[in-house]
Amino acid sequence: MKSRENLVRLKQFQVNEKRRQLLQLDMMIAEFDRMAGELELQINAEEKKAGITDINHFAYPTFAKAARLRRDNLKNSQADLLQQKAAAESLLAEAEAELSKAELLESRDGKRSEPETPNRNVMIG
Repeated sequence: MKSRENLVRLKQFQVNEKRRQLLQLDMMIAEFDRMAGELELQINAEEKKAGITDINHFAYPTFAKAARLRRDNLKNSQADLLQQKAAAESLLAEAEAELSKAELLESRDGKRSEPETPNRNVMIG
């Protein structure tokens, strides 16, 4: 049936779109992690150069304070993305289940529409 084929194609498109969104989230999470790691290195270098690691010290480097704030913001954003990823994984699982159902219906419909072949195993005596 044509409508079943269209349904399967639609469900396949939806699954592919969910996978693409999940991949994007993974890439963003990894990028935020990389950026936070670089900031951490810069913070440590600045603290070492100043000889001050106490963020409450009056002479704590301004750059290190700003870098800490940015790093913390990246980590918060990363945590938000991880929540979005969990939701996206759930939506992907639902979309894959719907695709499986649609494929099953299509294959079942396809079997019904095939003409039956007569039994050719006739014994000649």
